[in-house]
Amino acid sequence: MRWLVTGASGMLARDVCAVLAEAGEVEVAAATRADLDLLDHEALAAAVTGRDVVINAAAWTDVDGAETGEQAATEVNGDAVADLARLCAASGAYLFQPSTDYVFAGDATSPYREEAPTAPLNAYGRGKLVGEEAVLAELPERGYVVRTAWLYAAHGGNFVATMLRLAAQRETLEVVADQEGQPTWSYALATQLVALAGRAVAGDAPAGVYHGTASGQTTWYGLARAVFEEAGLDPERVRPTTTERFPRPAARPRYSVLGHDRWKLAGLPALPDWRHMLSTALPHFDPALIRSAQSAAL
Repeated sequence: MRWLVTGASGMLARDVCAVLAEAGEVEVAAATRADLDLLDHEALAAAVTGRDVVINAAAWTDVDGAETGEQAATEVNGDAVADLARLCAASGAYLFQPSTDYVFAGDATSPYREEAPTAPLNAYGRGKLVGEEAVLAELPERGYVVRTAWLYAAHGGNFVATMLRLAAQRETLEVVADQEGQPTWSYALATQLVALAGRAVAGDAPAGVYHGTASGQTTWYGLARAVFEEAGLDPERVRPTTTERFPRPAARPRYSVLGHDRWKLAGLPALPDWRHMLSTALPHFDPALIRSAQSAAL
């Protein structure tokens, strides 16, 4: 197939491109922000032309910055996605749009189903919801929204890498213990996205919303302790604290656990348990980062 992957320098897109390369896909256009401005309609139209599948991993990712720059954030995460969806509709391409748990209010007590009512708490979530709605409206048969959350990777800045770095710098860490979610390895999500695209083009995966998060659930505190354990460090160095101790401009959902029912409609299993996923992911991290954390603990 002929692929377009936007946001190619970002965490998820880099892993999508790696998965495509491993699968032997050679018709892959990987566009960074420097290569493709999503707000440039003519450039976007040219990029989509001739592509069978578009994975739009480009996004405004500064959650706190969106609070004071909501219009700019929504232009990228909402309006540009709507333009891309219309272009895909005109060209016949399938569009896969990663989205976020932040479209939900975070006040549930059981996993959010794919069709659960949305109620974003912050500007970032509102902008991403605009993008979701556009994909579903413009591409009812070829539009796929894949919500994810708590994403980390062996490259780039993310929570897991930060915990390893701080483990080498501090004797103890305080980590929020009152937010629930599903830590998700970017590479695992990339593999799932590529598999979903294959099923979609074959006519075996209905369009719509899917939840691309790990199974199970934990807190940021629980994840930090697990990172320490997997790295051979003492998890007792991680101490629990509350969200109120670390105020942020943008409100965060307290409960970001997503259900995964729709994967069965695509003939695909849901992603594995978050702890198994972490165990699989950590050997792919920079060994020097892990050695530094281990040396500091001696």
